[in-house]
Amino acid sequence: MTIEQAQTDVDNWIKTVGVRYFNELTNLGILMEEVGELSRLMVRKYGEQSFKESDKNKELSDEMADVLWVLICLANQTGVNLTDALQKNFEKKNLRDATRHLENEKLYSEQLSVNSKQ
Repeated sequence: MTIEQAQTDVDNWIKTVGVRYFNELTNLGILMEEVGELSRLMVRKYGEQSFKESDKNKELSDEMADVLWVLICLANQTGVNLTDALQKNFEKKNLRDATRHLENEKLYSEQLSVNSKQ
């Protein structure tokens, strides 16, 4: 599925099954909730917090998809073509960060540390 197709499919679902979009501010709040749920699961899986019973059957992929769904809703509501936006973002990063990360000693020294442990 392309990003464009995802935007179309979400729009079709919202207009049929979902009846209508929530307003933009409501969807922004929902997006923050979904990011929070993803964060909660990430800190339990990769961080130092232990799992609670209510977290044990949750999947990262589902939480990420929830975030993406609401982001697509907001893009549709505000007229943002996410394919174009992502392409422009790559262009911006390629110009701005062409050598920035290669010159970052912190990244290089951490990679050396990882490689020496392997």
